[in-house]
Amino acid sequence: MTRPFACVVNLGCRVNRVESDRITSDLASAGFALVDQDEADLVVINTCAVTGEAESKTRKAVRHALGLPREPLVVVTGCVVNLHPGALTELSPRVIAEPSKIDVARTAARAAGLPPRSAGASGEGHDLADLLGRSRLGIKVQDGCNNRCSYCIVWKARGPERSVPVEAVLDQVREAERAGIPEVVLTGVNLGAYDGVDARDAHVEIDELLNIILRETDIPQVRLSSLEPMDVDERLIDAMVAGGPRVAPFLHLPLQSGCSATLERMNRPYTAEQYEATVAMIRAKLPAASISCDIIAGFPGETDDEFAQSLALCERVGFSRMHVFRYSARPGTPAAEAADQVPPEVMAERASELRAVAERCAQADAAARVGSVENVVLEYGNRGTLGSFHRVIVDDAPQDRTGSLVRVRIDAMDDRGILHAHVAPSDPNELAAAGDDVPVGKGGRS
Repeated sequence: MTRPFACVVNLGCRVNRVESDRITSDLASAGFALVDQDEADLVVINTCAVTGEAESKTRKAVRHALGLPREPLVVVTGCVVNLHPGALTELSPRVIAEPSKIDVARTAARAAGLPPRSAGASGEGHDLADLLGRSRLGIKVQDGCNNRCSYCIVWKARGPERSVPVEAVLDQVREAERAGIPEVVLTGVNLGAYDGVDARDAHVEIDELLNIILRETDIPQVRLSSLEPMDVDERLIDAMVAGGPRVAPFLHLPLQSGCSATLERMNRPYTAEQYEATVAMIRAKLPAASISCDIIAGFPGETDDEFAQSLALCERVGFSRMHVFRYSARPGTPAAEAADQVPPEVMAERASELRAVAERCAQADAAARVGSVENVVLEYGNRGTLGSFHRVIVDDAPQDRTGSLVRVRIDAMDDRGILHAHVAPSDPNELAAAGDDVPVGKGGRS
């Protein structure tokens, strides 16, 4: 029979992106041909409910898929489905809700009339790197969250914390290795809460998992995704340092506010002072690390003084990247019911100020890397992403190295703020010496 055409539409967070990649691979294994949405007989939508606006975008995406010329079946999964699936299935009889993401391909195959396949079977085989079309693979090692931030609904949608067993993580890393993917990104809803079991049923935390991956596989580079600041301790940073060039010198630590009073209203389990102390510890042990954050402008009750404290902390830390969000009320959360909502025009002004700081700090962090040696994953010819997550042009990179990891020396930053580099010498002693000569951040770093 002709293979049916399918497409995966991803909405929302990094974890959703990783899950959508896995669903894409599962659909190929189930016998679907992967195409653009306009050509699909079946569309899978991985939904997001982090804000009211995100949920509105989910409904819009479903309606768009239903209106496509081929009148596809639409399989919805993800957070909106877990919270209230009826809001989507009532849109059309062609909408099918599947709460379990690992069962999406099976549900899709059944809906499309495909015969069941054994686990891991594939209609014609597929290469993971070709299928996903990228040079890094996200691996979800943890799901769920036990924190209950006052603005967040994710703990309800995702459920309690749970972790993927170590051997299952290693299987995915080896899959990436076999496909020639140079970097894996460990991710989870609350990655620092990882508590998986190994082959002896012993519990393993995130630092131990990192050590095991480096010891048991030959994956060229491992990157850690978002980590809650209270979960970053000296053991984890020591593990990153011990991993040397195989561990990307990058940490994403959600800040949300640089004011302790605002953090308390957010029900975040740390103070601004504790956050800065964690950053200082990281930079003392791993000076090459770049640190990014999420931050919310205009959280309910945020005064001018509280915002000023938040802005000042960002200046002091000198983040390599800041994801700035205007507060968006999520129905069903305590923050959405707060009486002292910040006016939209004030939120917009504060977000603009934060973005100006973000731009200055990003430029300073990038400039501080000139003269150092880092790994780069080449993604588009001679353009790629450094271990520190800055974009770079490798001026002498061979054109056939796209999709590979290359060690480079950073030469300069041009007037557009883009870093330039050249391929570093292959002599291990020279690389080791160069690797020790990493500039500590300037211009506002603590």
